[in-house]
Amino acid sequence: MDYHHRAIEKKWQKFWADHQTFRVSNTSDKPKYYVLDMFPYPSGAGLHVGHPLGYIASDIFARYKRLKGYNVLHPMGYDSFGLPAEQYAIQTGQHPAVTTAANINRYREQLDNIGFSFDWSREVRTSDPAYYKWTQWIFTKLFNSWYNKSADRAEPIDRLIALFDERGSAGVDAVCDDDIRSFTASEWEAFSMEEQQRELLKYRLAYLRESTVNWCAALGTVLANDEVVNGVSERGGYPVEQKKMMQWSMRITAYAERLLSGLETIDWPEPLVEMQRNWIGKSVGANVRFPVPKLGADQAIEVFTTRVDTIYGVNALVLAPEHEWVDQLTTDKHRAEIASYIAQTKKKSELDRMADARSVSGAFTGSHALHPLTGKEVPIWIADYVLAGYGTGAVMAVPSGDQRDYLFSTHFGLPIIPISDAQQLDGQADPTKAGRYINSGIIDGMTYHEAVDKLIAELESIGAGEATVTYRMRDAVFGRQRYWGEPVPVYFKDGLPYLIGEDELPLLLPAVDKYLPTETGEPPLGRAKDWKYRGNYEYELSTMPGWAGSSWYWYRYMDAANEKEFVAEAAVDYWRDVDLYIGGSEHATGHLLYSRFWNKFLKDMGYVPEEEPFKKLINQGMIQGRSNFVYRVLDEEGRGTNTFVSHGLKDNYQTVALHVDVNIVANDVLDLAKFRQFRPDFADAEFILENGKYICGHEVEKMSKSKYNVVNPDDIIEQYGADTLRMYEMFLGPLEQSKPWNTNGIEGVFKFLRKFWKLFHDEGGDFSVSDGEPTKAEWKALHKIIKKVEDDIERFSFNTSVSSFMICVNDLTDLKCNKRAILQELCIVLHPYAPHITEELWSLLGNAPGTLSYASYPIFNPDYLVENEFSYPISVNGKTRLNMTLPLDLEQADVEKAVLANEDIQRYLDGKPVRKVIYVKGRIVNVVV
Repeated sequence: MDYHHRAIEKKWQKFWADHQTFRVSNTSDKPKYYVLDMFPYPSGAGLHVGHPLGYIASDIFARYKRLKGYNVLHPMGYDSFGLPAEQYAIQTGQHPAVTTAANINRYREQLDNIGFSFDWSREVRTSDPAYYKWTQWIFTKLFNSWYNKSADRAEPIDRLIALFDERGSAGVDAVCDDDIRSFTASEWEAFSMEEQQRELLKYRLAYLRESTVNWCAALGTVLANDEVVNGVSERGGYPVEQKKMMQWSMRITAYAERLLSGLETIDWPEPLVEMQRNWIGKSVGANVRFPVPKLGADQAIEVFTTRVDTIYGVNALVLAPEHEWVDQLTTDKHRAEIASYIAQTKKKSELDRMADARSVSGAFTGSHALHPLTGKEVPIWIADYVLAGYGTGAVMAVPSGDQRDYLFSTHFGLPIIPISDAQQLDGQADPTKAGRYINSGIIDGMTYHEAVDKLIAELESIGAGEATVTYRMRDAVFGRQRYWGEPVPVYFKDGLPYLIGEDELPLLLPAVDKYLPTETGEPPLGRAKDWKYRGNYEYELSTMPGWAGSSWYWYRYMDAANEKEFVAEAAVDYWRDVDLYIGGSEHATGHLLYSRFWNKFLKDMGYVPEEEPFKKLINQGMIQGRSNFVYRVLDEEGRGTNTFVSHGLKDNYQTVALHVDVNIVANDVLDLAKFRQFRPDFADAEFILENGKYICGHEVEKMSKSKYNVVNPDDIIEQYGADTLRMYEMFLGPLEQSKPWNTNGIEGVFKFLRKFWKLFHDEGGDFSVSDGEPTKAEWKALHKIIKKVEDDIERFSFNTSVSSFMICVNDLTDLKCNKRAILQELCIVLHPYAPHITEELWSLLGNAPGTLSYASYPIFNPDYLVENEFSYPISVNGKTRLNMTLPLDLEQADVEKAVLANEDIQRYLDGKPVRKVIYVKGRIVNVVV
C-alpha cells in the first residue's frame, strides 16, 4: 500500500471533527497548559504559506504537551472587526458582516486542511454580538472605575464618590485630568448632578476629552499611530493630518509603572520587552514653571526636564504647535508665520515627528517668559519636535546639553550658554561626569548630584517646580469614526455621557444606508434612522478601536459559551493565564501593551487572578517570498517589446525585469504556455531561450500579491500533503528568524515521509511489522530521537528536530527495522509534526483510532545510548584494511585473538609472523608484521 496523503489526511481531519478529539474540559486531574496564537483578521485573500508558521509551531507544542500528560487548551478565533471589511463595504455596498463571514469560512477551511488540533467548540469572533457584549461590559467597568494612587490599583467609582461625600477632594490621590477642582464635602453635595458627573469624568479610566489624533479625511476616521506610515494611511496611502477632536480615551498611563515593572516577571523576547520599555518611557526629573507676563501674573509655562542642572543654560522655551497657549502667545507680527507652520505640522504624524530628530524647523511666537531663577526674558518658540501629548507639551531648550536643542539654536542663531567647565556644545557630555558648574547662580562649583538636589529644593521653595516622574506613554485614544466596530454603550444627556444598563447589552450595530460619514461629517452610525436610547437620547456615534476585542479574548476562550458572565470564576481559576503565546512582534506597542493594561485592570476588579496575561511569548519570523522575474526586451526607444530573454542572456539586451507568477515557474524554469495565459498582452510572447529553456531570475522579497510570489497552502497540500507542509515550514529555519520560501526544497521532506511510511510495509507494499526484540542499534536510534525531539520542542528548536527525524529514519531503513516496539514509539514522537500519517500508522498497528493524540510520550532511557561497542579500524602495517565491531570491555589479549582470527586479516598477513599488535582502546588496532 503506497502513501496516499490526500485520502489519509481527509480521513483523519474528518475523524477529529466528528469525534471532537481536541475538545478540552475546564476540569481535569492533569496539569493545565494554555497554548495560544494571536488570532487572525480574516481577509478575503485567505492564507498564504507564510501565515501558518506560528500556528504550526504552537500546534506542535500543544500536541507534544498532550503527549506529556497535560490538559491542553489550544483554541482559535477571529479578530473580525476592522477597516478592510468596512472599505470593501463602502465600495460594494455589501454589509461587512457578510464578507467577514465568507472570509472566516475560507480561513476555517484552510486551517482544517493543515490539521490543527484546535478546540473549535471555543471559537470566538470579535464581531459576534455574543462576544462584543462582554467587550462593551468591560468598557462599562472601566468607565465606572478610577485609579487610586495610594492603593496603587483601580477601584469602583462609587468608592471615589464616597470619599467626596465624606471629605471632599482633600486627600484624594488619583490619576486624573490636570484641571480637577478642589472642594469640600459640603461643596460637593451642593454641586448639581451635572456638575458632579462632569467632575467625575476627569477621574474615570474611560473618559471623553479633546485629543490630538491622526485624522484621515479620505477614510473618514481616526487612525492609530501604527496605521500611519510616512504621513499617509497604511491602507490606501491617503493623507493624514493632526486634528483635535473629542475622543474617548483610556487612562492607560495610570498603569505605567506596573506595566514597566511587570516586564521583569514574564518570559518575552528582550527586543520586544525593550520596545515596551521605550514606549512607556519612564523619566525621572523635575517640573519647572516659567512665568509668562503676557498671560497674567499667575500663568506660567510648565516644562518637564530630566536635566534640571542645565536650567542656567536655557536660551528658549519651545512649545508643541498644538499647545493650548500658542494662539494667545502669538503676536500680530508673527501670526501669519505661526499659522503657516502649524498647517505644515498637521501633515505629519507624531511618529514622523519623533523619527525625524535631526530635521530643524520652528517659528517664533513673539512672546517671552521669565526664567524662574534669574528673572531674565526667555523667547517662546514652537517646533514640531515637541509633542503636545508628551510631558507638558513644552521644553526648555538647552543647546549646551541637548543635541536637538543645539541644532535648533544654531539653525535660528540663538545664543549658546555653557553650563559647566566640561560641557560640550554638541550635547554629548555625560552629566554625571561633567565638571563643576560655572556662571550658574546658586550651583557654582557643585557636582551634578549636588546641583540637582540644590536646584529642586530652590524651585520648590519659591513654588516654581518640584521633583517628578513622568512617562512618554500617553492615554490611548479609544474611539474610531467607523461603522464596523463595537458600538460604545453610551448615550448622552445634557451633553454628558451615561452608560446604558448592563441588562441592555449588547448594544447592536444599527442598519445604515451607507458605510460613509454623514454629509455633516458625523461617523457612519449617524446615518442610522431613529437610533436613540429609549427613543430620546443620542448614542455615541464612534465605535471602539480594533484593539478593544483583542485585549481580553484569551479569557473568552476559557468559557466561550457562557451567556451570564465574560468568564466563570471556576474556569478562570483553572486556566488562569496563557502559558505560551505565539505571534508577531509588530504588535509590541499595540495589542500586547493594551492587553496587559486590560488584564491588570480586570485583576484590580477581582475578575481574574493573574497580573500578567501571557507567561511566555515567542515572536515567529516571517516567511518571505521567493520572487521570479522575466526580462522584457526594450526597443531602441526604450519601449517594451513582446520578446523575453532568458536570465543568462539578458546582459546582451536592454531589458526591464517583470515579476512573474511563481506558480508557473518550476526550479526557475518558466512554463511558456502558462506564461502566455498569465496576462492577455503576453498571449503572443516570444522567447530567447538558453539550452532550450527560459530561466527566470529570482529574489527574496516580502510575500505579496503584487509581486506574484504568494504561494497558496492549498496547492502545496494538494500536491504534497499537510504533513509535508507542516514539517517543511519548520525545516526552513529557526522559528524566530525570517526565511525565504522555496517550493523547490519541499520534495526532500515529502520523500522523508514516504520513507517513514515504508518502514511499516514490506517490499510488496503490504503493512508488515514484527513483534521481535529490537537490536541494540535499533533501540539506540529510537532513544536518540526521543531525547532529541523532547529537548528541541522544549526549547522551540523545531527545525533541528526535522533534520533528526530524517537521520533516524535513514538509520532504521539501513537496519531494515520493522519492529513494532520501535516503530510504535517513533509514531508518537513524530506525531506533533506529522499528525495525519502517524494517526494512520498508529491505527494500522492495532491501536484504537484517535487515541494517538492522548498517548504517552516515550520515556527516554539513557542506557540505550551508552557505547559498549566500537567499530575499530583494523590496520596491517599502518594501512587500514577493514573495520571490526568489538566490545569495549575486552582485554587486549582478547582483542588480539579476535583480530588475528579474522579470515580477511589472515589473508593480508599472508603467513608472515606477527611482530606485535598495537591496541588503543576505543581508537585503533594495528597489526605489525
